Amino acid sequence: MDALGEQTYQQLRRMAAANFRGGGDITLQPTALVHEAWMKILKGQPEVLADRAHFLSLAARAMRQILIDQARARRALKRGGGQVHVTLSGVGGEAESASDVIAVDTALKALAELDPRRAQVVELRFFGGLSTAEIAEVVGASVATVERDWRAARAWLAAQLA
Repeated sequence: MDALGEQTYQQLRRMAAANFRGGGDITLQPTALVHEAWMKILKGQPEVLADRAHFLSLAARAMRQILIDQARARRALKRGGGQVHVTLSGVGGEAESASDVIAVDTALKALAELDPRRAQVVELRFFGGLSTAEIAEVVGASVATVERDWRAARAWLAAQLA
């Protein structure tokens, strides 16, 4: 983990910043999200990280879990209050219906049962802020396949959240 260095930290900051583009009521700052994700990865660290793609996948999953835990805690404070709102527009996409992060997580779990790769593409793009090329590297698919998966998954999630 120590060998990941400054470049990896900057990648994590970029991923964390992607979670804040949708606005909403997120109380963590990108730096705090990076640090919490780093600690979560270290706590559950596999004996060996396979490669950069494996690390990015772990980081996106950790950030997703942290944001969902935070949203659930805020919701529990007050009936329905403190929901974090996000959009499915992703990076550079057109705006779609806004939904809270917990609903997105629930829909994403349902998608994972139907198509695990598409769910991973959404997680990496939506929660990890990775580019299509980076996602292709992580999931081991072509850029064109990732783009198709993203479009299909985004349409499926929008229908589920409508």
